[in-house]
Amino acid sequence: MSVNQQQQIRPVAIVAGASGGIADATARALQQVNIMRRKDQSWVLVTGASSGFGEEFARQYAAQGRPLVLVARRLERLQTLATELRERYRVDVIVEQVDLSAITAVVELRERLRERGITIDVLVNNAGSGLQGPFLDEPLDRTMAMLNLDVVSLTAMTRLFAEDMRARRRGQILLVASLLGYQGVENFAVYAAAKAYVLGLAEALHREFKHDGIVVTALSPGVSDTGFATAANMTITPMLKLMMMQPAPVVRAGIRALQAGRVSVVPGWANKASMFLIRAARWLNHAITSRLMGAGTDRGSAYSASVGVARQ
Repeated sequence: MSVNQQQQIRPVAIVAGASGGIADATARALQQVNIMRRKDQSWVLVTGASSGFGEEFARQYAAQGRPLVLVARRLERLQTLATELRERYRVDVIVEQVDLSAITAVVELRERLRERGITIDVLVNNAGSGLQGPFLDEPLDRTMAMLNLDVVSLTAMTRLFAEDMRARRRGQILLVASLLGYQGVENFAVYAAAKAYVLGLAEALHREFKHDGIVVTALSPGVSDTGFATAANMTITPMLKLMMMQPAPVVRAGIRALQAGRVSVVPGWANKASMFLIRAARWLNHAITSRLMGAGTDRGSAYSASVGVARQ
């Protein structure tokens, strides 16, 4: 609890011994003051805030003096982090223990924040899980649980809080994707596909929401020292160790890109070079295929030929 919150609560204790009517009226008035004060603040909501990138996002936004809503399943870790941030940065921090894989929990989270007068101006959609291994070797329930969190929940969070942002004509949404989202990767089939969805969603919404005063940015980290690789049973090769980044510069790059209004960002020079090679290979493949398919025909006849082949 912040110093400001403690100062607001003390008057309630003073009047508790008075008549019930006065005490109740005072409590209601103070609650209204709290709600009005919270509406004047620009809150940041971070999902997956109990570790890794989520924890680092919380630290860096707290250092900016921003009040926080921290969301994750591990309540004890959230509370420990919240206490540290309140004491160190003197910011308001609200903890919400939520299993985001359940859409009803996402809807209820939004409603609870509305009732408390919490206005979310920055949404960091960071919560996610990953799997490594042959597609057919992974249990179906684990695969579907990952998709529920990485795709379905992220979409629901974005949809609900973007609606509130559009009503206020302001807001920022950061969607945490992955470098793997730029291509299909063997033994990461579903995870890479899920992150490709996140990238596509961010790019589309960046253009769709720009007229509503909302910025949407995709952050695509490479391998990072967050504990995610261990949880996903990833094999860390010597080359991956050389490319591995710490959470702080990755998060800093994401926040800067979001505040600058960029559509996407890939942090780290090695990761940027990797993405450039991926895109160059795709461009070359597209150019060669277009040349082969379109050689000796104009665009109209090429289109007619493709339609004819499709009909056959």
